[in-house]
Amino acid sequence: MHAEAAAVNERNRKITIGFNNFAHAVDHYVMLIFPTVVIGLEAVYGRPYDELLALGTASFFAFGLFSLPAGWIADRWSRGYMMVVFYIGCGLSLAAAALSPNFITLAISLFALGVFASIYHPVGTTIVVGAAINRGRTLAFNGVCGNIGVALAAGITAILTAWVGWRGAFLIPAVICVITGIAYLMMVPDDRGQKAGRSAAPEVRLSTGIMIAVFALFIVIGTTAGLVFNTVTIALPKVVDERAGSGISLVAVGGISTAIFLCGAIAQFTVGRILEKYPAHLVFAFTGLMQFIGVVWVAYATGYALLAALAFAMAFIYAQVTVNDFVIARYTADAWRGRVYAVRYFITYLISGAAISMIWLLHGRGGFELVLTVTAVIALGFLFGTAAVALLVNGVERDMRTPQPAE
Repeated sequence: MHAEAAAVNERNRKITIGFNNFAHAVDHYVMLIFPTVVIGLEAVYGRPYDELLALGTASFFAFGLFSLPAGWIADRWSRGYMMVVFYIGCGLSLAAAALSPNFITLAISLFALGVFASIYHPVGTTIVVGAAINRGRTLAFNGVCGNIGVALAAGITAILTAWVGWRGAFLIPAVICVITGIAYLMMVPDDRGQKAGRSAAPEVRLSTGIMIAVFALFIVIGTTAGLVFNTVTIALPKVVDERAGSGISLVAVGGISTAIFLCGAIAQFTVGRILEKYPAHLVFAFTGLMQFIGVVWVAYATGYALLAALAFAMAFIYAQVTVNDFVIARYTADAWRGRVYAVRYFITYLISGAAISMIWLLHGRGGFELVLTVTAVIALGFLFGTAAVALLVNGVERDMRTPQPAE
């Protein structure tokens, strides 16, 4: 009976991780449908890119803002049921966007999408961390799934827009989301009885002073990471469209963007293995350095060199996401993890609304040269933050790795 119960638990663990990995892909996919669709809307409605992109501003603010209540509700009610709400809510919001008769309704539908999409990161990430046996590899693969969602969003949305129109690009994913939400409800075990067993102690205990300093630095890290991540991912299709060369079709832009995003997936696979061999806080600072170098390269590159620069930058932009989640899990107790991730993603993705505003404001004044130069300065702030965290926790981590003498 014990072996049978263990087999059932292992199957449930894999099903839970599988549904939440897919949710990570869905989350990034649905949020990046509009930044690709908007290129097609320019031709359909004859309105400028800056003006049309602004319709998605509220959606990206909601994506960050509502992660706070999502994490709190999940910890107090059910993480699993919140994921059902995520899937079905995203599906219904996408359907509303597809059927929108005017720009106002479209903006409202996109806002609702941001509300429901905000559930995944504080809730789904917490579920994956709790179910993981090998945390580095599991978080890396989960990050890859999110990256694949980002990568496929540009390519598939471009193809669907060309094939069935921009409304179909929203409607087809809507159907998939609703069906998956129903399947989640039927197949993933109810987790409401597990709250009492969640640990209240972190894996690595930091002194109160160091913990306060690390928390303050993570506010800086979350803000700068959110601006860099969202500015580059949202602007990528248009950057390729404007700076890679003239006469590129929307489908080609989507395909090139997909290939660049997939470089992030390769980096996340790699960083998961690296986290098994090297201290996470040092890996964190290294990814911050490489991200900064990548964004500076993108700011000055054009043509084929731009594609190489974007691939390099994207690799480290996505690698830092995995390392960031790993570091937070290391210093946070399971019982509080949902709320801590909620704060982390509240900052990171609330900033996405600022990122989309920054793009259309700066793009109108100095094109992507100005947008990317400002993004490079922000990436420098992220580098300083990760380096400071590494210095603060290095002593504690070194003491943990040093064998203690027997008493």
